[in-house]
Amino acid sequence: MTAPEAAAAGHIGAVPGFPGGTAVSHLHVYDWPTPDGLAGGSPHLHTASTEGYVVVRGEGALETLSGTAGYTRTPLAPGTLLWFTPGTVHRLVNESGDLELLVVMQNAGLPEAGDAVLTYPPDVLADPDAYARATAIPAWTDYPDAASAHAAMSAAARQRRDLAIEGYLRLRDRVQHDGPGALAELHEAAVRLVRDKAAGWHHHWERGPHHQAETTRRHIAGLAEGDGAHLGESAVYTADSPPGPARRNGMCGMLKVWDLDGARPLS
Repeated sequence: MTAPEAAAAGHIGAVPGFPGGTAVSHLHVYDWPTPDGLAGGSPHLHTASTEGYVVVRGEGALETLSGTAGYTRTPLAPGTLLWFTPGTVHRLVNESGDLELLVVMQNAGLPEAGDAVLTYPPDVLADPDAYARATAIPAWTDYPDAASAHAAMSAAARQRRDLAIEGYLRLRDRVQHDGPGALAELHEAAVRLVRDKAAGWHHHWERGPHHQAETTRRHIAGLAEGDGAHLGESAVYTADSPPGPARRNGMCGMLKVWDLDGARPLS
């Protein structure tokens, strides 16, 4: 059996993904002022993934636009735990200047593959090329030193954040005036933007949540028959951050991420 086949089958030697096929990151929410006088990240939604937050430091708020509740504003403080489902527009507001979260993202790999859609004005959302240009962040390897790379990447992240805020504020006004139905146009635009990518997302689900659920099913079936062979394959795993800056510019702030694909067993 080849190594990929072993990994797919869950045999010993395969590196299991983070629990539940999720991804985890440590987020320092941007403290950059926004056009409406607040500070924080770029409003956006996910088309296929649920996202969860655990607040570890600071205070702020999460503004959301959802199909069931419309506009809501939820206070954030250390110990707050919340999550939201696909289609929920979310905006993090950093009120204390030091807001930090642990972020748990369903379907590891999907946000990086295009599952996240920012709340740009309608003309940008309607043009895939304009959307891509507005969203791109330069690579740190394009610059001769860390300081110039950080400055350029932060400038691009702030520019796209402000464009997303511009579209979000208009949309929030419409939702507050007309109700959750005002989200329909954004949701339709999001589907158009991800439609051609979505067919390639199956492998993230298959090797992540689906594979882990299947592995658990086999374990339970074996235990019910008195077979605990999988217990002998127990191990501890760790993952490092990928090469490059210790933190990178995300949509909502500076992110510390871990290279889950490069996880390895501890000996």
